[in-house]
Amino acid sequence: MIPHYFLYDEAAPKVEPSFLHIEPIPVRSGRHNWTIRTHTHPDHHQILVISKGGGAIEVEGESWELEPPALVVIPALTIHAIRFKPGTDGHVITVAPPFLQSALDDDPELVDGFHVPARFLRHQIGDDIDLVGLFASLEHEFVWSAPSRRAAIKAYLQVLAVAVRRLLEQERARPVAFARDADTVMRFRELVEKHYRDHRPLDVYARKLGVTTARLNACCRVTTGKSSLELINDRLLTEAKRYLLYSDMTVNEIGAALGYEDPAYFNRFFSRNVGMPPGRFRENLVPAATRAARHSISAPSTGAVKSRA
Repeated sequence: MIPHYFLYDEAAPKVEPSFLHIEPIPVRSGRHNWTIRTHTHPDHHQILVISKGGGAIEVEGESWELEPPALVVIPALTIHAIRFKPGTDGHVITVAPPFLQSALDDDPELVDGFHVPARFLRHQIGDDIDLVGLFASLEHEFVWSAPSRRAAIKAYLQVLAVAVRRLLEQERARPVAFARDADTVMRFRELVEKHYRDHRPLDVYARKLGVTTARLNACCRVTTGKSSLELINDRLLTEAKRYLLYSDMTVNEIGAALGYEDPAYFNRFFSRNVGMPPGRFRENLVPAATRAARHSISAPSTGAVKSRA
């Protein structure tokens, strides 16, 4: 399974999980060789500003280059991985949605800007707002613990939310979802995370969410640009790639772990979506020496799961 973290490599929150956390990028990424492997934050959004260095981030299977200054929004439940260039600097905010909502109560539409994964680079950001300085000021309030600390942090979050909303409006690269649509997709992703190995039909998810399959598809397309089935398939493919890259399980074992009783069906599914069979994907991306040396990741206990086409 994709690891779930509050902060990367920390399964349990250690600092005010219902509030906010901010830290410089080198604090965590430096000790992990500047590589943050595939994971997700089920209950928190993340916002990054890159002031120096750069790298690449993979968000829901899409790869984005990061050239400073850059701003990245990663909504809760978004599967992502980051490869920073050594020496990269900037800040990472991890914020609980209820606290973000409370900071933006005067303008609920601002919350919509944190429901869609987004990346903004130098030519998009411009000079209107000093985002690097804004993050630094927010970190100062976070560590200073001065009187009215929460109020000050909320004020900085409001300025950040305005910047994100304006950037989304200017670029019009991705639609800003209505709050109810984004909430539906958030709840859908929570269900997918629990049941993607079961290969449940879309109408089962839709009934649990209290919507039609057509409405569920519309919400997903508005919020993510993908259909509900594509989001389920993306989740399966992300897990399959993780096993292929980081485990010694055979292709057939991986297919079985993901709920495919027929190995040929899993191979066809993977090949159709990735453009090559799973075995070739592994051979192309994992050197033989690495495959021989790495530690095995055991398959999850899924029980007898019937796969549906």
